[in-house]
Amino acid sequence: MTLINWLWDIQGGATLGIIWGIMALGLYLTYRVLNYADLTVDGSLALGGAISAVCVAAGVPPILAIFIATAGGMMAGGVTGFLHTKLRIPDLLAGILTQFGLYSINLRIMGKANFGLLNQTTLFSQIKALGMPSKWAGLSVGIVFIVILIVVIYCFFGTEIGCALRATGNNPDMVKAMGSNTKAYIVLGLVVGNGLVGMSGALLAQYQGYADIQMGQGTIVIGLAAIMIGEVLFSKRSYMHRLTGVVIGSIVYRIIIAFVLRISLNMDLFIKITADDMKLITAVIVAIALVAPRLKNTAVAKTTKGGTLNA
Repeated sequence: MTLINWLWDIQGGATLGIIWGIMALGLYLTYRVLNYADLTVDGSLALGGAISAVCVAAGVPPILAIFIATAGGMMAGGVTGFLHTKLRIPDLLAGILTQFGLYSINLRIMGKANFGLLNQTTLFSQIKALGMPSKWAGLSVGIVFIVILIVVIYCFFGTEIGCALRATGNNPDMVKAMGSNTKAYIVLGLVVGNGLVGMSGALLAQYQGYADIQMGQGTIVIGLAAIMIGEVLFSKRSYMHRLTGVVIGSIVYRIIIAFVLRISLNMDLFIKITADDMKLITAVIVAIALVAPRLKNTAVAKTTKGGTLNA
């Protein structure tokens, strides 16, 4: 029975990891590709969940509700881009202001702090109705979404606009010298990135059966954990590997969290680990992921140096 519980932990962690992986892809686009520290994501994920839940409750088809929520996330990213590029507010502060304002907007949308979807038709319940076991409905939906998104983003990076967007993050002076508007690409990156975050929030709300005003809290740290773990596992390879690594990093993170909670339940530890400790555990995971590449490089350098001396 214990083995079965562990297997279900892996399955549940993989499902949540894929759904949160969509958010991590959006954060990767702004944080790594665009080199922009965007703090809007905490608000735009909750915005996506709020819009999705309210739309589903109003009778909107679940898949359409997800795309409406994605548009909402894109609008949030556009606001941050406007504050930064047009009003010249620093990037961190622009994201904080948008996130701060979204708290009230999300409350307005839902009308309360928690909006339940009990007995409502969601995308996942529709898949279950087709005969898919409930345990696998979430995983199958997540895989379909993530595969399509990775392919679309990868192809987008190969276009002229995608290349200019990448160049804006790597060398904005070169982009300016070529006559391109870097501010427009910054706004575009924020719009697309937060759109993906909103989509993740929409799927998360339909998967867990409710939207909550606090559901986006800590999103930036969770996304960074996924990115860092993915980079440790995949190092610096092609963009297809990097995008896949971000999602796998998100899955690994969620499985680690599930295992930590399972160990706490099954073992007589001095201090019982609860859901309240997740932020501390996440901080430790991110710290380890940040330090791991440097330790790896140091070990490789010492091994190479030792081999040269012995030779």
